[in-house]
Amino acid sequence: MADGEQLSLLRGAARRRPARPPDPPVAERTDAPVARVVVDLPLPHLDHPFDYLVPLTMSAAAQPGVRVKVRFAGRDVDAFVTDRLDASDHPGRLSPLRRVVSAEPVLTAQTLRLARAVADRYAGTLSDVLRLALPPRHAATETGGLPGPEPAGPQPIAPQAVAPQAVAPQAVAPQAVASLPPVELPGPWARYPAGAAFLARLAAGEAPRAVWTALPGRHWVDAVVAAVRATVDAGRGAVVVLPDRRDVDLLDAALAQALAPGLHARLEADLGPAARYAAFLACLRGRARVAIGTRAAAFAPISDLGLAVIWDDGDDQHAELRAPYPHVREVLALRAEQQSAAMLVGGWSVTTEAALLVRRGWARPIEADRAVRRAAWPRVVAAADAAHADTDPAAAAARIPSAAWRAVQQGLTAGPVLVQVARAGYAPAVACQDCRRPARCRDCTGPIRLTGSGPGAAADCAWCGRVVVAWTCPHCSGRVLRALRIGAQRTADELGRAFPSARIVLSRPERTLPEVGERPAIVVATPGVEPAAAGGYAAAVLLDAETLLARADLRAGEEALRRWRAAAALVRPAGDGGVVGVCADPSAPAVQALVRGDPAGLAAHELEQRGSLAPGGIGGRLGLPPSVTAASLLGSAESVAGLLAAAQLPPSTQVDGPVPVDDDGRRPSRTVAGSAPAEQVRYVLRVPLTDGAELARALHAAAAVRSARRDPGPVRMQIDPRDLG
Repeated sequence: MADGEQLSLLRGAARRRPARPPDPPVAERTDAPVARVVVDLPLPHLDHPFDYLVPLTMSAAAQPGVRVKVRFAGRDVDAFVTDRLDASDHPGRLSPLRRVVSAEPVLTAQTLRLARAVADRYAGTLSDVLRLALPPRHAATETGGLPGPEPAGPQPIAPQAVAPQAVAPQAVAPQAVASLPPVELPGPWARYPAGAAFLARLAAGEAPRAVWTALPGRHWVDAVVAAVRATVDAGRGAVVVLPDRRDVDLLDAALAQALAPGLHARLEADLGPAARYAAFLACLRGRARVAIGTRAAAFAPISDLGLAVIWDDGDDQHAELRAPYPHVREVLALRAEQQSAAMLVGGWSVTTEAALLVRRGWARPIEADRAVRRAAWPRVVAAADAAHADTDPAAAAARIPSAAWRAVQQGLTAGPVLVQVARAGYAPAVACQDCRRPARCRDCTGPIRLTGSGPGAAADCAWCGRVVVAWTCPHCSGRVLRALRIGAQRTADELGRAFPSARIVLSRPERTLPEVGERPAIVVATPGVEPAAAGGYAAAVLLDAETLLARADLRAGEEALRRWRAAAALVRPAGDGGVVGVCADPSAPAVQALVRGDPAGLAAHELEQRGSLAPGGIGGRLGLPPSVTAASLLGSAESVAGLLAAAQLPPSTQVDGPVPVDDDGRRPSRTVAGSAPAEQVRYVLRVPLTDGAELARALHAAAAVRSARRDPGPVRMQIDPRDLG
């Protein structure tokens, strides 16, 4: 094509390109003509409000809390109005708002304060937290005839919204209270010495805070409902965050019986755009006074919050997977502080973070007396303890010792038996039969796994999914694979051969069973997906205990105990013959805590062992979270070094690293076939708890410097990460 023809085409394309819409006309003067907004941009150096002019045509709609479009860096971006001002301190000319997306004030004063506090706590940006707190707008739902706001609904952001302020009491609608059934106090809390006082303070509108070790069974649902009901009767709202949909279903059904219709809403990220936004609007407009759900519910816009509840705070699903990676427990604790609300941290076990809340006096423990606990929980035995040493000398080395076999056999005569297995699949990790080195994929170096047994068993890569054909060990040229770890599917096969007349039921993450009946059966399940049994399990066997305890993880002991206690909570009480066998060394602290029924004791022991950092560095003990504030920096060596060079860290900072991250570690990035993996390093920074806020500010400021300079290479920053080894 000739040069002249190309030039003609380019000129034609330029003529056809749509012009940028003109800015809306701006009035010379209107009430509060300046809108202060936060733009939806995650760049750290832009993590501050900006001022825009309010056109006269938008003055009524552009109120604090609404979504708007603004012109920023040559393009239209989303933003939220946080304030209306008479004048701006910006010395230059202000651009006008482009348009008001919706007149719904979705960003309340309480949500803005909470989001800012969470961003500061985790060295993140406000826009990142607002993405977690506010669901995407669903226009049809917003204008589709939902009930309008009650007079007592949450107020839009006031000019002083970011400053601490008292929360005015808000009463529940009279018609809702009139339809509520009478409540009996203390109800399920009578089984705890401190339970009645906790519930009485909720009913009086006070703000008690407690770490609650629950008794087994579905008793916990009744206790949470009673606490929520006492809060609602006192004229305040409640937020309950649970780890998964199964727990949400249980509490949802119970609240439907205890509260008036429409008084509680269910908020989950996977509800779908319309349903999630409808539930959000029900809370925002004051119709729903109670919000329940997974971690998306932590920011539910319940005004005049009276109670924040987190159930099973040690579950990994409470940790957000998106920046700035906040944990629900910390979000709710910040919210309880800001809104003078009560807080309840509950579960079968106790985390070290919850133990720290008790030690610092921020919360009080609630647990049943020893006699009540012994009567409610099943009997726990270590399957390799001294009582079986004479009859089974190899019990300590066997994956399923004879004591565990006997527990299964005896349990089947009385009902279903639960077998908890640490991992799903058949053989989730394999090694060379000859040299015992882990088998790796030749394309991406991911771990190879087996999906079945026998000559036709398939092997594939757990990362890239490629089928492995004719595998050869690169170290010794071996061709035979052996299992390094045994999964639930293979365990079910082994138990089926050992008990040919028993019914075998397999529950796994992709196929979770809600419940099993009372008929005898062997139920094999991975942690977190154990189905409940009608009347409780007759027995439970906890396999792979040594594997859980030997993990290179700071939380290995407490996480193992949390999983075991969750399984034991499904077993019948000891008085009804319920027994739990754990295949582990009985001298391990976590096993001892399980046998004694003392999770709080293990958490206190772990907290003591981790110690603290002295003002000038490590103070004689380990200095590990949660006794200290830690930050993990992950990225290329050059990127992380640049961030550290720009950071003005507190003098007490202990810097550990760099440590190269290989494919046996956290696997920060995936590689494609034929490419070399990018070199990643990890630094860990630790400071005393009193310097945690200063460390977060320093890292955020350093990230802002890198962002403004457009330094290449991302750095993943996490404050108090759960996977700190």
